[in-house]
Amino acid sequence: MPVGLSIAAFVLGAAASLATSWVLVVRLERVGGRLGLSEALLGMVAALAADAPEITASVTALSHHQQTIGAGVVIGSNVFNLAALLGLGAVVAGRIGLHRRVVLLGGAIAVTVSVVCFLCVAGVLSPDLALAVSLAVLISYLALLAAPRRILQQLHTPRRWMSWLRLAIAEEEIELEVAIHPRRGTRGDVLTAAGALVVVVVASVGMERGASSLGQRFGIAEIVIGGLVLAAVTSLPNAVAAVYLARRGRGAAALSTALNSNTINVVAGLLIPATVIGLARPSASGYVIAGWYVGLTVVTLALAYAGRGLSRASGWLIIGGYVLFVASLLATA
Repeated sequence: MPVGLSIAAFVLGAAASLATSWVLVVRLERVGGRLGLSEALLGMVAALAADAPEITASVTALSHHQQTIGAGVVIGSNVFNLAALLGLGAVVAGRIGLHRRVVLLGGAIAVTVSVVCFLCVAGVLSPDLALAVSLAVLISYLALLAAPRRILQQLHTPRRWMSWLRLAIAEEEIELEVAIHPRRGTRGDVLTAAGALVVVVVASVGMERGASSLGQRFGIAEIVIGGLVLAAVTSLPNAVAAVYLARRGRGAAALSTALNSNTINVVAGLLIPATVIGLARPSASGYVIAGWYVGLTVVTLALAYAGRGLSRASGWLIIGGYVLFVASLLATA
């Protein structure tokens, strides 16, 4: 692909994909509201819609047997999400207050999936086994969020555990309730969401193809193209939304958004296509990017739990971790 065409495909694809993803998020939230989904499930829907650019870019790269770029987009965007959604959000807001139960509940899912992702990239787990474990965790989490309270009370678990779980789910919905207020969706919202999804997919394919072509032309390592360039660009909608919420005192919703987004990225953008296409052989850059994903996830959650939220100092620490991640990845590229 000629350089000029590659640049145009990347720039125009990124612009169209990012702009349309906003439309997709809003319309899908409205459709979810019409279906009576809870705030927690609406948050998952919003995260899935916002993840459309990176998922599409990753699947496109994997389908062209560029496994390093595909894995890099997903894992790199997850590390970027932690820095942009939570680190930058805390810096902008000054402080993000969080319920400890929400940190533990969402954090358990996030850490489990990040560790599974690392083991898969390292070759310890096959993609199909990693997918099975991640889906089991994710589906269990979604079932808890969707289950009516009376059903939760009927589960054969200790009363103390069930009481803690009900409170954790309720507190997560409280955090999301101030951020998600979709009006009741219409048939037009369904059609608009479908059209927006098509635009996002087509634009993201063009963006990934343009970036890959430019990387090959100028000798830029695939892990840099995927893990830094495409990862950051495709994650911008989530970052902008997090700063918007943080400046209005609603930064607590960013935690669920970031963790849910990262989980969906791994499952839909990496493990599902990798089960069919496969992943690259374990490499130094793969260990670095997946290791930083696990490490920064654990550090972020530890800071959030210990401080009952994230302070501005914690935010700067998370951003500093991302800077070190970039330096480490460039050093091994």
